[in-house]
Amino acid sequence: MQPIQVGNYDFKRIYLWLQYSDKSSGFTEIVMEVFYPNNMQAEGLVMFNHGFLVGTDVFFYPKLLISKILNQETPLFQIHPAWYYNYSQAAIENNWALAFISSSHQQFDFVPRTNVGGDPRTGQAAYAAASYLVRYGATYKYQDEDAVEKAKFLKAFPLEGGNSMTNRVLFAGHSIGGAHAQVAATGFQNLQEIGARECMPFDPVFYNREIMPRHTPPMSVWDSSMRANPVGLLQLSPVDGAYGFLIPWLVPGMKLYREALSNISMPNLMVTGNCDMTCLSPRYSAPPAWIEEADRTKSQYAQMAYSGSNAWAATCMVENGSHCGYLRYFNKECSFADKSNKCDGELYPPAVDEYFFTNELFNRYIKFIHETEPRGCTFEQWKSSSLMQWLDNPKLEIPFSERDGTRTAVINLHRFSDGYVHFPC
Repeated sequence: MQPIQVGNYDFKRIYLWLQYSDKSSGFTEIVMEVFYPNNMQAEGLVMFNHGFLVGTDVFFYPKLLISKILNQETPLFQIHPAWYYNYSQAAIENNWALAFISSSHQQFDFVPRTNVGGDPRTGQAAYAAASYLVRYGATYKYQDEDAVEKAKFLKAFPLEGGNSMTNRVLFAGHSIGGAHAQVAATGFQNLQEIGARECMPFDPVFYNREIMPRHTPPMSVWDSSMRANPVGLLQLSPVDGAYGFLIPWLVPGMKLYREALSNISMPNLMVTGNCDMTCLSPRYSAPPAWIEEADRTKSQYAQMAYSGSNAWAATCMVENGSHCGYLRYFNKECSFADKSNKCDGELYPPAVDEYFFTNELFNRYIKFIHETEPRGCTFEQWKSSSLMQWLDNPKLEIPFSERDGTRTAVINLHRFSDGYVHFPC
């Protein structure tokens, strides 16, 4: 499809096949939704993993048959995470690009499946997709050099010494997508090493089945400047192994990747809601995102914060925060997550204060990265940054504009023993 122009930005969907490595027997159909400045000079890329409709629609094959009979778009293109997670204003204000990846089905599956968490493959796919966008830009014609040059939209930045180049990718996600973002943010070397240990080899190759089945080179032979360079991680209520569904070697969860993050010098922020039992209860997430400090060793946060010697993990919690309040629009699949909660009062629905808080959070996170990367920063700079100072408050007021005027969203944050933002002790 041709890009859809919205002001100074273009929106485009790119449809490809992904093979995780030449040692993998199957393929995963993917669609990337990309929102990027049409001056083709984006300062960086937010790669977002969405938290529902991830993996295969269980009705994929019936829908596929119907779409062929009625000459409609395939089910793959009916998955639109950009609609629900519309943080485009944060990207626009910083001249960044925003992208999503949706995987539709695996070629070798007899029965389509829905990813309910615990599978690092989706995190691997997010890293692969981000790297594809870095190298080839917003085009599926990766074999056409002219098309690639015209489609590249990310700036390259010289590393210290000026002998090589790099890029800036902030990995983010919601719900199970938040846990998948943890995988992607560990970077190419960890994805290869941990993937090999878990029988999930990672050396991805992309195909375009709309023409002759040519493919990209394996990612291991790409120059490092062409692969995604993680510069931050933002998780919104991450869920790992939903309903405790973890099976070693098949659905192993993200534990090893979180332990790797605890040794990586990189900004890392987890946001939860105190009413959000989907991410806080071991019944729905194995392990929960956060447990009160007395029992912190059994949480996702603890694995990122206390497993290694160089953890940059930070966390904050929204009072009355829900699982779906981050969304711009209502989604019935996500709404099931908020049916079990520990709060008697009203939870945040989509498109109100928690959503506007999230958009402002992205805005400030991107600004922080923009000011510190690619020069890099220290842990103390991260801990004392304007972003952390903004979060370390009992009440946040976020003005925003709507068609009928302006108003202010108000968010209250939960206080931990060391403030409203918790860092490793």
